[in-house]
Amino acid sequence: MRSKKTLHIISAHAEGEVGDVIVGGVLPPPGDTLWEQRAFIAQDETLRNFVLNEPRGGVFRHVNLLVPPKHPEADAAFIIMEPEDTPPMSGSNSICVSTVLLDGGLIPMQEPYTDLTLEAPGGLVKVRAACRNGKAERIFVQNVASFADKIGVALHVEGLGTLTVDTAYGGDSFVVVDTGQLDIEITEANAKQLAQLGIQITNAANQQLGFSHPDNPDWDHISFCAFCGPLTKTENGYKGRSAVAIQPGKIDRSPTGTAVSARMALMVAKGQMKEGDEFEAESIIGSTFNGKVLERTQLECGHPAITPQISGRGWITGTHQHMLDPDDPWPDGYRLSDTWGA
Repeated sequence: MRSKKTLHIISAHAEGEVGDVIVGGVLPPPGDTLWEQRAFIAQDETLRNFVLNEPRGGVFRHVNLLVPPKHPEADAAFIIMEPEDTPPMSGSNSICVSTVLLDGGLIPMQEPYTDLTLEAPGGLVKVRAACRNGKAERIFVQNVASFADKIGVALHVEGLGTLTVDTAYGGDSFVVVDTGQLDIEITEANAKQLAQLGIQITNAANQQLGFSHPDNPDWDHISFCAFCGPLTKTENGYKGRSAVAIQPGKIDRSPTGTAVSARMALMVAKGQMKEGDEFEAESIIGSTFNGKVLERTQLECGHPAITPQISGRGWITGTHQHMLDPDDPWPDGYRLSDTWGA
């Protein structure tokens, strides 16, 4: 076999959401900070296209690039590549990366718990992995500061009328919609309709509401729409179903760790949750992330925020070597509207 380049990848998923990890074959991108490296990958697009576009990728795939950490406290660093974005942080991807690092032997595993610190473009995240018999069975992630942005604002969506929505940040930016306004349930059968509605709502929210992270003005858009079902009170907090629509048009198979963090920040801001309360989030396929409000805090600018924790399970699904034949007529891959949208 001949190839102009060979990427070594360990594939994984976290509660159903794919998060592959590049472990070799790519040099670290230029940049003095992880955020600058993230920006290079987003703007250059060469690596993104190679791993995310067909025939190697697909709309369902996320891919993480392991790079040497920039922060002295970090054990490893990763840059997240999603179908349309190169985000600050991702809960499911951080679980996949942690699982690959430990189950793949890149970082020594200690039982019953292994503690490590990961550096994401959006900041440091502390990880505790519950380990047994050589397997990281559950990953606990102390996420970046998460906060409510706009609460109870009007959003006009063509064909749907005027909705009342919230916006929030949980390591990525969300417009949050109560499904009671839409008369649609979060079920597998409704996944395509939810994905289409979610993209429509996200685009409308970016046009009418906008978003700007107070401490990081480079992050200036809403990435996702989070559909939130009704809450049920539990002994330690709440549980509820949710579904996150990801550009260009898919539903996250996991409960979305950044969405869980954003939803908890909104519930704290609304007085529904307090420090120590927990939230069990169920995805469209029935998988779960457990969230917890560790503490109330604030951003550097003084904006109220929380420090959230999310936990979930990850599994390695295979190893791959992605290659590029010199005669391949589609070296950057391709996207078609049947799965990628317009």
